[in-house]
Formats: sequence, C-alpha cells, structure tokens
Amino acid sequence: MGKAKILVCMAWLACWLTGRAGEAVEMRVGHFPNVTHAQAVLGRATGEFEKTAGLPIRWSQFNAGPSAVEALFAGALDASYIGPNPAVNGFLKSKGKSFCIVAGAASGGAALVLRPDAGIQGEKDFGGKKVATPQLGNTQDVAARVWFQSKGYRLVEKGGDLTLMPLANPDQLLMFQKRQIDAAWTIEPWVSRLEQEAGGRIFLEEKSLWKNGRYVTTLLVVSRSFLSSNRSAVKRLIKAHVAMTRRLAARQEALLPVLNGELRKETGKELSPAVLRSAMKRVEFTWEPMRESLLKSAEDAYKAGFLREEPVLDGIYDLSLLEEVLKEKDQAFFSGGTAVQEPRPPLEHNK
Repeated sequence: MGKAKILVCMAWLACWLTGRAGEAVEMRVGHFPNVTHAQAVLGRATGEFEKTAGLPIRWSQFNAGPSAVEALFAGALDASYIGPNPAVNGFLKSKGKSFCIVAGAASGGAALVLRPDAGIQGEKDFGGKKVATPQLGNTQDVAARVWFQSKGYRLVEKGGDLTLMPLANPDQLLMFQKRQIDAAWTIEPWVSRLEQEAGGRIFLEEKSLWKNGRYVTTLLVVSRSFLSSNRSAVKRLIKAHVAMTRRLAARQEALLPVLNGELRKETGKELSPAVLRSAMKRVEFTWEPMRESLLKSAEDAYKAGFLREEPVLDGIYDLSLLEEVLKEKDQAFFSGGTAVQEPRPPLEHNK
C-alpha cells in the first residue's frame, strides 16, 4: 500500500474514533442495579436505549451516588441516574460546572422499617435504638436525620441516645435478621425485602412527609461538556428515557421478568416476584424533575450539617431538551401524560 493510501486510511480511522464534527461515538451511562433506576435497568436489558440514542452505550454500575458523581467529575461518565442528594452535592462541589439535571426518573420508594421485636410502638420509643441508613449523607440518611431531629432526638455522638448507622443495604438485611439493628430507613427493593424476608414492619413511608406524597428519588444527569458537544445524542437519550417511562406506566407487569432478569445479571441474585411487585408499587416512574422536593432535600442536607453553606442551585436544571421531546410527542410534562388537578409551573431551563 502506498504512503498516500496509508495516510488516507489513518485519517479515516481517526475520524471514525472521534466521531463526525467532534461528536461522540459512544455514550457512557451510569446507574444502580435498583428498582428506582428501572428505566436504566430495562434500557440496558433490552438495548432500546442504544437503538433510540443511535450510539453504542457503555453502561457502568454503581452502588452509591457519590461514586457515580466522582466518575462524572473524572470524565468517565457522560450521563448517570443518581439520587437528589448526590446530585446537589456534586453540583455544589463542582460549582455547577460538571453536570446538570435533564429529567426526573422516579419518585417514592423510601420507608422506615422496624424490627417487629424492637419494642418500638410510637415516635417516642426510639431512644436507645439503632437505626440503619444506606450511606452517610445519602438521600435516605439525610431524611432520617431531619425527621428524628424534628421529633426531638439527639444522636449518640452529640450526647443523645439514638444511633444512626450507615450500612449498605445487604448488610442492613443481615443485621436486621440477626437483631443487631432495630430499624432501617431505606429504599426499595430493600423496604420490601426487610418486610418479607426479615418480618419487618413499616413504621412510616417517606411519602407521608411530602406534599401530595411525591418527592424525587432518582434523576437523570448529563455531563455539561458532553451535552455541549452532543445535544442531539442527549436528546435521543432523553427520548429513550421518556419512552421507557411510558412503558413502565402502561405495561409494568409485562416488564417485571425482564427487569428481574437484568437485576440477577447485575447483582447475581434475582428478587422474588412478591418482593419485586411490592417494591414497584411504592415507586412512581416519572420524567418530572420535582424541583420543589429537590430544593427541600438540599435545605434538609444543609440543616443536617452535610452542606457547609446554604445551597444555591441556580443552573442545576437544563430541561430544554426534555421539553422538546415532550412537545414532539404531544405529551404532558408529568409522567404518563396524565392530567393534573392543579396548575403546574412551566419547565425551568438553565436559570
């Protein structure tokens, strides 16, 4: 082969690797192997996200929001499904330069579950008890701290008699069964597993603490640099996300075996059908970002001492592509295109 032909081949290869006009040739998306990340789990299982996005998707699995945020910071992810508190913390830590929220994903699914023989009958019975949360500073941990503080409890490390123990969800189940913790404030499917596999009793569902029983659990965020260079690809990702959310609303029962099969593939163990159905009933899948609940979660994190300064979240949202997708499909802003009883605010763009 002549030198000129070799140079032409090398140039073609470089173009293929980097993409046309600087566009990506793949999309790197993070998620948790969790019921509250069902759109991502199903998208990974079926390949439908890749088909709609028009790009190969390299999926990365995480067990906690802070790990996904660090991957976004390091440039190892282009997008991720994460919880509200990691989203807020990451936004503030990067001064808004790392990523932005482009859509909501899920609401609900958290609860305070009691061990049946823990001797807790009411709000005044938590003194001297040990309550687990999934991770220090995560969404459920902050919610637990704020709620117990509102009931007058002080933690052991602050001279009180209530112990909050950050424990990974599988460890919560094990210690629950061994009677080494008295309760857990956690998220599905672990709420249902504690109920059905360890005889737990739900003391309160977190939705009872929120207006209209709705609060943000999972969000879809995108790297700002990737969004800047690949708006059409991100729009197609959001289109795939909305389509899967619609399928979950319309055909959830039919999707359960697919969801469970992918969870088994990612974690090595599938959920029992009873646990999966129970967990899915407590979660609402939605593309609505639920801005008010996110802002309240940020304020709660500040009050709990996890944020040093009062959070200023201007610019955390860029919902312009979500709005375009919904308008093209003639769909309502809220999940499933269902009617709402009260007027809703317009989509907030990158204000």
